[in-house]
Amino acid sequence: MIPEPMATTALDGPACLLGEGPAYDAATDTAWWFDILGRTLFEHAFSTGATRAHALPFMASQLSVIDDTRQLIFAESGLYVREIGTGRLTLHTVIEESDAATRCNDGRVHPSGALWMGTMGKEGEEGLGALYWFHRGEVRQLYRGISIPNAICFSPDGATAYFTDTPTGRLMRVPTDPATGLPQGDPTIFHDSHAANGGPDGAVVDAEGCLWNARWGGGRIDVYGPDGGQLRSIALPVSQPTCPLFIGASADRLLVTSARQGVKVGAEPDAGRTLLLDLAVRGRHDARVMVA
Repeated sequence: MIPEPMATTALDGPACLLGEGPAYDAATDTAWWFDILGRTLFEHAFSTGATRAHALPFMASQLSVIDDTRQLIFAESGLYVREIGTGRLTLHTVIEESDAATRCNDGRVHPSGALWMGTMGKEGEEGLGALYWFHRGEVRQLYRGISIPNAICFSPDGATAYFTDTPTGRLMRVPTDPATGLPQGDPTIFHDSHAANGGPDGAVVDAEGCLWNARWGGGRIDVYGPDGGQLRSIALPVSQPTCPLFIGASADRLLVTSARQGVKVGAEPDAGRTLLLDLAVRGRHDARVMVA
């Protein structure tokens, strides 16, 4: 499928080595994302168009909203509660704290308030990662032997979870309990794209159940229907998009993070920037995470 051209706008802020984990707080019209390797959390206020950088003491990759004053951050040693007003970080739950070879990567909140998140080797080593489930202080390991976990997202009714191990090129799906977000069966292939250029990275599901997937190394967003068939492909001005997200009060705009790691200097002016696409969508906002 030939990617369709699309106008984009880069948000204010420096280019990220490895931009990831976009999140959005509709109550304040604020977007958040990370530079994992740069150990930085970015905050963009759409009311002013300004972006603030918050230095972190560790690598972090995913942010969930707890309430109006607190966030939950997935970092290389576990889950931390962050106070929005002060930036204060408090360790909430340890995850792979004793394993210096792994770090956090992709994650997203299930409609029930449960968080799915994945770990991986710091050098992308084969099989060092795992997928975890977190809900109200409880953590369970769901799958192990994963190299680069990505594309964690959920159907609108919470009955299906999606994820990938990027090197396989296969998007997977598994039935989940809508009330808890726990798997209720074995994963099966949702879409196999291992023969295409690049690999599946972050993803999000819209209000109609269509999955929007960033294609790392492919410079595009691929869209799949609930049956796994590809509906469209959208070209981007960066070769390494990492994750899309629906933003705006009505979740009707699309934001995409990207990476400049490994990109030749000057080859892609927007590499590592966070992009807004000139595209009307029918999206959904992520649920708030349940920590207790």
